Amino acid sequence: MADSDYESVLCVKPEVHVYKIPPRSSNRGYRAAEWQLDQPAWSGRLRITSRGNMAYIKLEDKNSGELFAQATVEQFPGIAVESVVDSSRYFVICIEDGNGRRAFIGVGFADRGDAFDFNVALQDHFKWVKQQTEFAKQAQNPDTGPKLDLGFKEGQTIKINIANIKKKDGESSAAKPRPLSSGPSLLPPPPGARTASHQVTPQPAAAATGLLFDIGSFPSTGEPAASSDTWGDFTKASGSVSGQQSSGWVQF
Repeated sequence: MADSDYESVLCVKPEVHVYKIPPRSSNRGYRAAEWQLDQPAWSGRLRITSRGNMAYIKLEDKNSGELFAQATVEQFPGIAVESVVDSSRYFVICIEDGNGRRAFIGVGFADRGDAFDFNVALQDHFKWVKQQTEFAKQAQNPDTGPKLDLGFKEGQTIKINIANIKKKDGESSAAKPRPLSSGPSLLPPPPGARTASHQVTPQPAAAATGLLFDIGSFPSTGEPAASSDTWGDFTKASGSVSGQQSSGWVQF
């Protein structure tokens, strides 16, 4: 069975209206405003099918599917399907009764989306037909002209220069390991830090085991010491406790 015997469905719209149209009075085109749009002659379903390169617009009953009229479309746009000049929802199609008789009727869609799908389905089909025709011509008349030979001839070589890449002979591409530090790394002092203006000199420990204060650190009263003895009269008992002082020492 040849491929042209198969029938494909391109588009189906459940509601379409058919109108009787007056004869065309001039070459300015059809106008849907002249069709008495509120009084359609018939309403039903529309199907677009294809068999081979031909497309068929079929008007069928909604319930039974009985064929009301059919238009054979050999090319689009063409005489079989024409758009009106005053609306995008209405078209004029040429129907046939199978006996060679033809008539022009108006068809319209209540929704603009349905009219858009009707138009696109016919455009896509005949675009496919044009591509198939071109492919068939190319297959029958292959290009016999000389072709460009880009292959390498015997002994032919090619040289590629890559810029900005220099490498000495014997040089390893691996990164050299960094030497480990022998000691802890000390960070330098932050800028603006001030060093101490003096150093603290450690004081020698007191000689006496039980002495809690360095007696020599007390300020002198200005009087010379009465004795060269470091301890003075510290251990001597005094009969009076009222304000007696030894030179340089406070008597407890």
